[in-house]
Amino acid sequence: MTPRRPKAALLAAFLAALVALTGCENTREKDAGREGLPEEIGHLEYNVYITRELNPQDVEDRGYYQGPEAPPGFALYGVFLQTCNPNEDVNAPHWLAASRFEVEDTQGNKFTPEPMKQDNIWAYRARPLKQNACIPKEGTLASVGPTNGSLLVFKIPLQSLENRPLNLLITSPPLGPEQERETGRIELDV
Repeated sequence: MTPRRPKAALLAAFLAALVALTGCENTREKDAGREGLPEEIGHLEYNVYITRELNPQDVEDRGYYQGPEAPPGFALYGVFLQTCNPNEDVNAPHWLAASRFEVEDTQGNKFTPEPMKQDNIWAYRARPLKQNACIPKEGTLASVGPTNGSLLVFKIPLQSLENRPLNLLITSPPLGPEQERETGRIELDV
């Protein structure tokens, strides 16, 4: 006959095993927005619709990015985002969209976007946005395609992919005469 374990100890062991097997721990950073939800930064709303690895040899991905392949030890990640001025007042100011983006890992390593060809219709290009205007422009292939957004491409070392969560840092242009800038972060689903 084997000794009986108390139910509470058995339940605790089961829950610990479940957490270990499923990886269910809260690694979400404080003050980080979520991919798929708009985040207001510098009077504009930024929404990352999808983040995914890009392979320039793949037919679909070649349409998004025509640059060089990632070197050994690196991966190319596309961040597809939309930037909008949600203000409906026709007299509201036009706000310049951000052009400063970085991906940051949990070790503080930061990566800037790769240059994109001028004729790339998917590339994110900062511009002033009047009321209800967005990047990408409504009706363009980038706005109605499967990714619903303009593209930023980041070359990230494979080692940094272990340092998750990765955050997209967005720094607004100067917001006034004092040259204030606002920085926001969106946790990427990588």
